[in-house]
Amino acid sequence: MTSDSFHNAIERELVRPSWQLRFADELEVRFESDTQPQRNRNMVVAGLIAALIYSLFLINDYSFRPNEFWLSVLIRGLVVIPFGLPILWAIYKGVSGGARETLMASTVVVAMVASCVIFISSRSPYSYLDIFSFGLILVVGNVLYSLRFQYALVSSLLSVAIMVYFVAGYEPMPVEVKRLAIFTLCAKAIFTLIANYRLEASERKAYLLLLRETHRAGHALRSNAELSKLSLTDPLTELANRRQFDTLFNLYWQQAVEARATVGLMVIDIDCFKAYNDHYGHLQGDHCLKQVASALRAHADNACVVARFGGEEFVVLSMGQSHQTVLAQAEQLRHAVEALQLPHHGGAVPANVTISVGGAVLQPTEDVSASQLFRAADQALYEAKRQGRNRVVMINSRDALSGDGLGRSIQ
Repeated sequence: MTSDSFHNAIERELVRPSWQLRFADELEVRFESDTQPQRNRNMVVAGLIAALIYSLFLINDYSFRPNEFWLSVLIRGLVVIPFGLPILWAIYKGVSGGARETLMASTVVVAMVASCVIFISSRSPYSYLDIFSFGLILVVGNVLYSLRFQYALVSSLLSVAIMVYFVAGYEPMPVEVKRLAIFTLCAKAIFTLIANYRLEASERKAYLLLLRETHRAGHALRSNAELSKLSLTDPLTELANRRQFDTLFNLYWQQAVEARATVGLMVIDIDCFKAYNDHYGHLQGDHCLKQVASALRAHADNACVVARFGGEEFVVLSMGQSHQTVLAQAEQLRHAVEALQLPHHGGAVPANVTISVGGAVLQPTEDVSASQLFRAADQALYEAKRQGRNRVVMINSRDALSGDGLGRSIQ
């Protein structure tokens, strides 16, 4: 799902009819995936609380039906609790959403059956009064568990049907009390189902709103990242641009000062590029720049930065490399561009596109500035051009520090 279609899907769900709970399939899958871990934990905690309260009703059994107390212990302690605990363990370990809701709904139905069996087993006076507490089972399923509405509806209908079946045939219970008990349980089922529906609707609405804001924030972050990348990247060659190079050059220079490491710089110029542009046109000139940039990026081993400095000029910055290593890498770059065999018929003599490279390596100190390194490399490039182009000239560190005859400086 694309970003726009995902956003549209969220908006559609936010304006859909209020009686619809389930999302469209893709959003429903995501909703279940996002909410499953927390919902599983909540279900387990709610199940343990319900199991504890259900067991404490043994006190009520002892008071109302002491003759059948051990039957209550058997049913509650050896049937219902052993039935429920493995379910809670399975949910804790992780099951699908449908399986989780079905299993938890089954505990509601089993608890109702067990309570009714205990209820009809007794002929003690007034023991039938605890039938009015059976509505708590629906409170557990519909509110404490907060089952998904369709599961809450089915388990509630089954529970009411089971209770009506057992109550209808229980002779010691007066007819008037039976009617009141059935009416009370049905009312509790309706009220708790309404509460359950509202809880799920609120949860789903809150999820959609959060998802929308998260999506918007993520889209804004991606947009900011793209804008930041555009501001620091040359759009034609996709190399670092002048702004990014200046920032990184100063950063690496300070790191080299602290680490007492060398900094190497190569200034690279495409030979006779103006003549190339005049002969082939600017579109072909752009293609040439991209091809050269790609070759430089692919063969600038151990370089910290490869950048387009402007026009047909590139720079390669490295750290911790010796004079000989930088010289060897410069030759490698020159050969890589020459190997492209891009025809250059703009000059007096037909040839291929080549580059000239000027390089310098310095040991930064508090008394040596980054501009001295750039001026040295720039002077070496000027010398490579003067000697006939398509060559590498490295200036030694002593000449670089003296600054004799050096040209333009870095901004």
